[in-house]
Amino acid sequence: MPAKRLVFRVHALQRMFERRITTEEVRRVLESGETIESYPEDQPYPSRLVLGWVGTRPLHVVVADHQAAETMVIITVYEPDPELWENDFARRKR
Repeated sequence: MPAKRLVFRVHALQRMFERRITTEEVRRVLESGETIESYPEDQPYPSRLVLGWVGTRPLHVVVADHQAAETMVIITVYEPDPELWENDFARRKR
């Protein structure tokens, strides 16, 4: 991730607090994680789902890319549910 500004939506901050996820962990996921789903039609900016690992803990970050402002808008952050995701947490179970 290039040195972009991060903007956290209130929803994301609430969920991070509830789930004990820090802003530094989100930054680490965005720097080293992998985009596993893209949502190019999302408004007002295209968004994507990024999977990253903090130690042995998998995290999903939904982020919208506001290219013109060189800003990444953090929409939500969560630990993926093993009931809904494959063992690698990169693919949804069918």
